[in-house]
Amino acid sequence: MIESLRTPDDRFEGLPGYPFRPHYVDVEGLRIHYLDEGPAVAHPLLCLHGEPSWSYLYRKMIPVFVAAGHRVVAPDLIGFGRSDKPVRREDYTYQRHVDWMRGVLLGLDLREVTLVAQDWGGLIGLRLATEHPERFARVVAANTFLPTGDRPPGEAFLAWRRYSQETPDFHVGGIVKGGCATELSAEVIAAYDAPFPDDRYKAGARQFPMLVPASPDDPASVPNRKAWEALRRWEKPFLTAFSDRDPVTHGADRLLRESIPGTRGLPHTTIVGGGHFLQEDRGEELARVVVDFIRRTGG
Repeated sequence: MIESLRTPDDRFEGLPGYPFRPHYVDVEGLRIHYLDEGPAVAHPLLCLHGEPSWSYLYRKMIPVFVAAGHRVVAPDLIGFGRSDKPVRREDYTYQRHVDWMRGVLLGLDLREVTLVAQDWGGLIGLRLATEHPERFARVVAANTFLPTGDRPPGEAFLAWRRYSQETPDFHVGGIVKGGCATELSAEVIAAYDAPFPDDRYKAGARQFPMLVPASPDDPASVPNRKAWEALRRWEKPFLTAFSDRDPVTHGADRLLRESIPGTRGLPHTTIVGGGHFLQEDRGEELARVVVDFIRRTGG
């Protein structure tokens, strides 16, 4: 049994721009929170966030999706948002993160899915898509990649990983602010801090940077290489929508387009004025790109 903490509900009351009703699913004894907006009969968009954000990151995009007639499912990864937070860092592994989100995918019986993935949302979501291709109709990759450890990670990532392990104050809201190209209000920064009343709740956020495969013998390297084999055969529509000001994933969109057959002939875009957290900086614009992509590809 994994020992975990659960953020009190009152921490999520009155957050700016986040009026959505919570939903929960139990996976392997842990409670995972997700948003479920729009018509239940519509094909779903599965929106996966990364480190150290939560579904709050998609609050600007959800209304655009719903207005276009789409269903939106936006989970909080284990250790984030309103989802349960194991207290021991060793309880977090790359494989467990994939399996926890697999529990959401299968538990909600999501089909004809459009994956919208950023940061760790892609590291997890691309694994799900390649392991369950029958459930996915298309993919949007935004500031993300699928590392195997076979090429050296960039200096920007290594600097971030050092900081994440060495800083005495892992200020989540401040980290999100630092990854944005636009200014965030104090209320929005506080909303990103809301899931973490104190450091006991931050084990998952602290551990995430250490789980990115950075050497060829990483435990996740073999399954990620297998996922790449599937991506090199992936014929379903696959769109890259990266921002122009993200030093961590810069250039990964080109590698995805060169490797994945499903990227051919699509209107890939670079979103100007967005940092790493482009959902925060240019959320409505990214949402319109996704809606247009679904329309163009028969969704």
